[in-house]
Amino acid sequence: MIRLLIADDEDLLRSALAALLGLEQDLTVVAEAATSTEAVRLAHEHRPDIAVLDLEMPPADGLRAAEEIQAELPTRIVLVTRHARPAVLRRALAAGVRGFVPKTTPAARLAEIIRDIAAGRRYVDPDIAASALTEDDCPLTGRELEILRAARKGASIADIAAEVHLASGTVRNYLSSAMSKLGVPTRHAAAQRAWEQGWI
Repeated sequence: MIRLLIADDEDLLRSALAALLGLEQDLTVVAEAATSTEAVRLAHEHRPDIAVLDLEMPPADGLRAAEEIQAELPTRIVLVTRHARPAVLRRALAAGVRGFVPKTTPAARLAEIIRDIAAGRRYVDPDIAASALTEDDCPLTGRELEILRAARKGASIADIAAEVHLASGTVRNYLSSAMSKLGVPTRHAAAQRAWEQGWI
């Protein structure tokens, strides 16, 4: 029997996925989580064989939860995402994630993927893999990415400046540069674009 943890902040999707996977004779759902923090806690409590984590769930994300789980447990991770971002795929593989699938994957196919991963194999959706090979390089500097990461939380210029230990004017200059490179009108749009591309 393969023991599963299902984590997704959308209750309906999580419940439906847990119910469908639970119908498989060799799979059992031992825990369900609505946040990345809860996923890490329940993984330690139930020690599932495989954790199926939504990439976009708060407060951190599924990749951060995956890293924390794998740091201390032998649990294998499958990340499920709506947005197939190649840079995130590379980070996920580097972190030891065993499966990377879109949310459009049918439950029966996901069950097959889970069995493969339980048997020691990896699975990456072919479309995500193809886009990872053709992705453009990030045009932003490390400092611009650091500032956009802080901006994505909705922080003010002063708060961002305090977080990254720079003057407010310097932060404005970095944000202006990032917005110009990405062709967007606001720092929030720049941060969202960088997140969507998997750069932050």
